[in-house]
Amino acid sequence: MLRSDDAPTLHLFCGKVASGKSTLADRFAERPGNILLREDVWLSGLYADQMSSLADFVRCSSLLRKTITPHVAALLESGLSVVLDFHANTKESRQWMRAIADKVECKHQLHFLDVPDEVCKERLRQRNAAGKHEFSVSEAEFDRISSHFQPPAEDESFNLKIYPAAGS
Repeated sequence: MLRSDDAPTLHLFCGKVASGKSTLADRFAERPGNILLREDVWLSGLYADQMSSLADFVRCSSLLRKTITPHVAALLESGLSVVLDFHANTKESRQWMRAIADKVECKHQLHFLDVPDEVCKERLRQRNAAGKHEFSVSEAEFDRISSHFQPPAEDESFNLKIYPAAGS
């Protein structure tokens, strides 16, 4: 039997583009018993040729969520923790994630990276210049995507850990 502190946990990540979600997810994925699932990798592998707009992203992300839900649940039910590096940037996306945790009755942890836009944009410029990320996002796209961002609310009842930007 697993001790309560070893119980499977669904790790979720909320923050604007280039806030550091994937970097933090990588740290959790290093722990034994944690499995990393990264949305951008799956989307680029399955739908890269179909994604040229935010609407395309939303459509493809929805398809991916429907497909991957039973897999995430099965991993958690098998006793593994899942580091779900999927955007948890809207109440709707967090509801999908919460439904998985509730269905399998596992622990959940929402990691909220509260990073100012100017810091994210600088990181985004560096990320785009490096060319190693699955997707390049312009500053105009950052602004469009960020206009849909919804920080976690108390009524969502997540186990919440907030990571402020360094120096704030």
